[in-house]
Amino acid sequence: MRSAPSMQASRRSQVPGFEVMRIVGRIEQLRAAGRDVVSLTAGEPGSGAPPAVNDAAARVHADQTVLNYSPALGIRPLREAIAAHYGDWYDLEVPAERVAVTTGSSGAFVLSFLAAFDHGARVALARPGYPAYRNILTSLGIDVVDLDCGPEVRFQPTVEQLAAAHAERPLDGLILASPANPTGTMLDREQLTALSAWCAESRVQMISDEIYHGISYTQPSVSALQVSGEAAAVSSFSKYWGMPGWRLGWAILPEHLVDAVDRLAGNVTLSAPHGSQIAAVEAFSRDSMQFCQDQTAGYARARRMVLEALPQLGWGELAPADGAFYVYAHLGQHLGDGPGRFRSSPAYAEALLEEAGVAVVPGTDFDRLAGHEWIRLSLAPGPEKVAAGLERILAFHGDRPSG
Repeated sequence: MRSAPSMQASRRSQVPGFEVMRIVGRIEQLRAAGRDVVSLTAGEPGSGAPPAVNDAAARVHADQTVLNYSPALGIRPLREAIAAHYGDWYDLEVPAERVAVTTGSSGAFVLSFLAAFDHGARVALARPGYPAYRNILTSLGIDVVDLDCGPEVRFQPTVEQLAAAHAERPLDGLILASPANPTGTMLDREQLTALSAWCAESRVQMISDEIYHGISYTQPSVSALQVSGEAAAVSSFSKYWGMPGWRLGWAILPEHLVDAVDRLAGNVTLSAPHGSQIAAVEAFSRDSMQFCQDQTAGYARARRMVLEALPQLGWGELAPADGAFYVYAHLGQHLGDGPGRFRSSPAYAEALLEEAGVAVVPGTDFDRLAGHEWIRLSLAPGPEKVAAGLERILAFHGDRPSG
């Protein structure tokens, strides 16, 4: 009797894992074994949520608030608070009806992609870039079109690149990120306007990742909504407000996507965490916003430390790091086959973690072609942790034989 064929996972699930999560697992193992590890990996602010948000969450539980499902697009007070925030930061009038509160920005991406793109659609994005864009799109049966965005274009897509990809075969979407992960580069108003105009003319849906807005060092962030009436903008409480574990994000949707996202959310996620939504209204209070500004000043200090240490670090080219809390650096003189050199960024990151107790992320997570020469260092843990990490990295380099 022949055995039945074994069950298998779906083809759509065959996406790469996120290397940073494997590294986080290894950090936990080392710490459990008694090792002191400085983690400069994930984009997790060391500050935690603003005190006013924590206090509001405590009241939710102290008052024994019944936490049931909320409306699919979020509770009205939070949607109104987010809409008002766009008036405060960007001088925009955003109706609360266009705000969709989601389970983190990840939920916003899944819902926006489902609403905007059919199976087989072609969606362009920059490389290097956040790997989840590609992997979510791929799992939904959407064709990802890589735009090779290196230092010559400041790691951001151009109209010329889009036009070339569109001429080859029409595009249906464009994913932007400003400030971007891992590079920290930003698009100014002129660049965003040009990209938006091209998308409108070509009937290409723009979705703008704006989760790092508020964390910038060289210029204020510009929202895609300031230059386009058809773009969708995704943001989150995870970064500027230091609330990644609260699993709360949002999307500002163009009119033609609101009903689609509402119906999808009611089936796919039902609602974002109700208790988190109630507390997050306080994220926009004056005290909370001042708290977040103070944390951003700490990221700026950490960024300066890295920039000042570059000559001693021996890393090569550096992405501009206009915003967000990452430094994306080429390994420069540390690459190669000689003594004290490494053949790839994964090998470098592994040795740095195991020998020096400092965790960074290899660029292979963000760029499948050139990422083996780059690493990403997170400033999110704050200046004290970054200073400790830099001290260990310099010692690690000094302890190795020179080529």
